Amino acid sequence: MTKFEKISLATLRVGMGWMLFYAGITKVFNPSWSAEEYLRGAKTFSSFFAWLASPAILPYVNAANEWGLTLIGAFLIVGFGVRFVSILGSVFMLLYYLPVLDGWYPNAHSFVVDEHLIYVAVLFFLAAVRAGRVWGIDGWGVASRWSVRFPSLLVWFG
Repeated sequence: MTKFEKISLATLRVGMGWMLFYAGITKVFNPSWSAEEYLRGAKTFSSFFAWLASPAILPYVNAANEWGLTLIGAFLIVGFGVRFVSILGSVFMLLYYLPVLDGWYPNAHSFVVDEHLIYVAVLFFLAAVRAGRVWGIDGWGVASRWSVRFPSLLVWFG
């Protein structure tokens, strides 16, 4: 891999990580934030998303949303467990995409594909090319002794 390719890959990973981290941390520090309105406004799978917005489930959904985005973003930034957190991030993005999908139009300026699906594609790419190995903790972990002791972890981390 050339230096330009490494810089590009690391920049994409850190940029995606920052975007997710910032989206999560702003929710963590905003005590009035809740996913309830977003979930109740779902256009597809409305009964499922209404269930997620129910009073018994909503606190867990909010916590998972806030801390999930924050931690996924932080792990991408430092390049730790990039394969695993990229797949988790893709699930989050699909869960953000489905409620807004109204027929073929997720929003007024999109036809089928909106930013959430682009984020899914970027996250899958980061997982596929093992982006954490480029200037990330995953690269250090692959070269360390723990990778010999626990080779099955290299599927997700490394």
